Amino acid sequence: MIKNVLFNMDGTLLPMDQDEFTNVYMNILAQTFSEHGYEPEKLCGAIWDGFKQMVMNQSHKTNETVFYESFRQIYGAETDILKPLFDQFYQNEFQQVKQVCGFDKKAADSVNKLKEMGMNVVIATLPAFPEEAIYSRIRWAGLNPDDFMYITTYENSTRCKPNPQYYSEIADKLQLIPSECIMVGNNVDEDMIAESIGMNVFLIPDCLINERGKDISVYQQGNFEDLVSYIKKENCRS
Repeated sequence: MIKNVLFNMDGTLLPMDQDEFTNVYMNILAQTFSEHGYEPEKLCGAIWDGFKQMVMNQSHKTNETVFYESFRQIYGAETDILKPLFDQFYQNEFQQVKQVCGFDKKAADSVNKLKEMGMNVVIATLPAFPEEAIYSRIRWAGLNPDDFMYITTYENSTRCKPNPQYYSEIADKLQLIPSECIMVGNNVDEDMIAESIGMNVFLIPDCLINERGKDISVYQQGNFEDLVSYIKKENCRS
């Protein structure tokens, strides 16, 4: 029986072209910080280095800690000045990135229907962003952070997709049985990997990311209405 539904955010609940989102986000960030005297190329390089360190994180440190440790290697003590500037950026200028994101009312409707069915719903998005940025994107999708029992952010996670341990960490923290979970996403490598720890998976291919050209016919897939129907069917069969 499926009791817990884990949703990816970008490209799933929130439609977007990932490359366009990244480019606009980085350009706005670079412009904002250049006004504080920071050279864009150096800053963006430091951010990408920090991102790579989070993806490779195998420690007990949070991704946030790993990111700023990487940042400190480039900016030293000045990192203590940069951190509050990042906080301000995500509260303010980052909101402009919404312009390149789409909106799918059926995505929000599916979350509400699943909750009405008694499902626990979780945001299992790449935890390489702070809470402020992730909560903003949830609102852009027509939802509220309070709609979810748990949301992964870089403050509360020690792993990143596509590491299967990312999903194990969620299951352990929430005391979930993997076979009673279904991971819903659009990224074949990052989201469908949840299957490797025993979770069910469901592919929403509207904003499909399949960098290695895998055969996606092996996955349950469809739109948000299909997802709700599939869960109902599986639970009636149990």
